[in-house]
Amino acid sequence: MRIGVIGAGQLGGTLARWCAESGHEVAVTSRHPERLRTAMDGEGLRVMSIPQAAAFGDVVIFSPNWSSAHEAVDLTRGVIADKVVIDATNPDAPDDISGLETLMDWAPEAHWAKAFNTVPAEVLSRRRGHDPLLTEYVCTDDREARAATSMIIRDLGFAPVYAGGAHAALLTETGGPLQMREVDVKDATDVLAEALAVLH
Repeated sequence: MRIGVIGAGQLGGTLARWCAESGHEVAVTSRHPERLRTAMDGEGLRVMSIPQAAAFGDVVIFSPNWSSAHEAVDLTRGVIADKVVIDATNPDAPDDISGLETLMDWAPEAHWAKAFNTVPAEVLSRRRGHDPLLTEYVCTDDREARAATSMIIRDLGFAPVYAGGAHAALLTETGGPLQMREVDVKDATDVLAEALAVLH
């Protein structure tokens, strides 16, 4: 599969490398792609502009800083139409709607899902592929996005667990009960049930 990664910070860069290691063709980008070419040299990754990376991917992992998320959406408008886009961002402050719902408002033509946003890259690195597998919660209202996101989560050595639709992404984002929780797959259902009890 061809995967475009928008945002090459610690999380985005790590996910891009792992996707390449897992056999996917990967294009990675940031607002400063020229800096990436040096940093990612020899990693088996293609460095492109934001619109080019979005166009390259069959699936797009969306991981810019929240402060530049709207700009990144604007730069990919039309390009991500009908593509699965995995939102790995965290809004700066909690709101009545999730960051995922906000992104869906900005680009309703894409198939959005939320994942890879609850724990930092260093936790993912420590737990990747080790039993019991680390849970990666998936939030989406889109069946195609759920299937593609779950497949990538498994490819990277984690256990996908469906947490609900786009509104349920509030559970995983800043201030949510699943944020910064390292959850083993054997405990995922119980932890999710506790979290859902606080969702309004």
